[in-house]
Amino acid sequence: MGEFFLGLGFLNTPKQDFITDLAIIMILAAIVTLAFFKMRQPLIIGYLFAGMLLGPLSPIWTSFLPASLEPSSQVGKIGILSDLSVLNVFADIGIILLLFVIGIEFPIAKIKSIGKVAACIASIELFSALTIIFLIGIGFGLKFMDSLFLAAALSISSTAITIKILEDMGKIKKESSILVLGILIVEDIIAVILIASLQSVALVGSVSYENVLVISGTAAALIVGTLTIGARIIPRLIDKVSSVEHKEILLLSVLGLCFGYSLLANLVGLSVGIGAFLAGVLVAESKSSEVSKILASPIKDMFVAIFFVSVGALMDVSQIRNYIGIALVFIVVSIVVKFGGTMLGGFLFRQGTIKTIRSSLALSPRGEFSIVIVKVGVDMGAVSSFLFPLIGIISIITAFITPFVIRTGDQIILKRSKELEQ
Repeated sequence: MGEFFLGLGFLNTPKQDFITDLAIIMILAAIVTLAFFKMRQPLIIGYLFAGMLLGPLSPIWTSFLPASLEPSSQVGKIGILSDLSVLNVFADIGIILLLFVIGIEFPIAKIKSIGKVAACIASIELFSALTIIFLIGIGFGLKFMDSLFLAAALSISSTAITIKILEDMGKIKKESSILVLGILIVEDIIAVILIASLQSVALVGSVSYENVLVISGTAAALIVGTLTIGARIIPRLIDKVSSVEHKEILLLSVLGLCFGYSLLANLVGLSVGIGAFLAGVLVAESKSSEVSKILASPIKDMFVAIFFVSVGALMDVSQIRNYIGIALVFIVVSIVVKFGGTMLGGFLFRQGTIKTIRSSLALSPRGEFSIVIVKVGVDMGAVSSFLFPLIGIISIITAFITPFVIRTGDQIILKRSKELEQ
């Protein structure tokens, strides 16, 4: 069998590596997600599972691939894939387009109605989780910096994974999802501040308050500028472009706005996702918002699929047996403390029991920022290397279980509502 794979020229030709990787990903993703759709499971789980099948040391490949095709033989090679770093470029595009299309669902009136509440609840639940997880990490005997970076990573919910799950489950337009999105955007801003602060702590042993103030001020300026000046200019320009009644021109224009805003956010030190979401909000203010969403959605779907398959492929399934115990402990701890913090914030700001419970459960998955925070610590030599596979396992497992957590919560709410009616 190994000789057969060696004999396939397209697996040995560098020029064809990218095309080969893309073909493998799209074919396997299509097959696996179709199977998960038939089982009535969210597509994101299918994407992640497909990625895990492609990932390093996956039992499917290690049983018969020859040594020259195994992950250790080529730099950047991940399982049967040749170079995941190239595909990660497309994964970044997937995050940008996902948040852009979601932003189109949220005109400025919705953002303003939930903004202050979301900021307060996000601050309460995030810093509560940060403190409690840090103390538990110390209690488990982890080093100070390991506990600090792990606590920061587990305090941030994954915007991309959470939104995709809500979208797949048909809950993206629910009132609780609007609150969730507001909390996630605030968390992303805090995450950028946390990364800068943790780097400062790792280097000089103290927090740089100047960096915190600069990042906070920049984020506030970008958001306020978008909701005021941008909202008066950009939607009118989009409508003028739309008036020519040429769909290709409209599509290129809104995508240009999307990536332009993402670039702007990146240049001022914020995440590209925040910029993409704000661009979507501006499009939502135009008369062409629905057409723009319809045009951009198919492109978004393709790149989002690549993103989640890439996330799954990053997980080395051989590491599960080494860290599954501590991973399960921190999964339970992180979900419980985030749930408790969000519930506390929801009750303090009178968001209603059902809305608060649904919002709390939706914040379960960890993902992109969690991985970035730990990677920063590992790259700096500030934390132990085992945190990277640990956070990868936690991210994958929380992404898998979140749809079931949300459904269980809905069933409990429905049952409780029926009991109250009787």
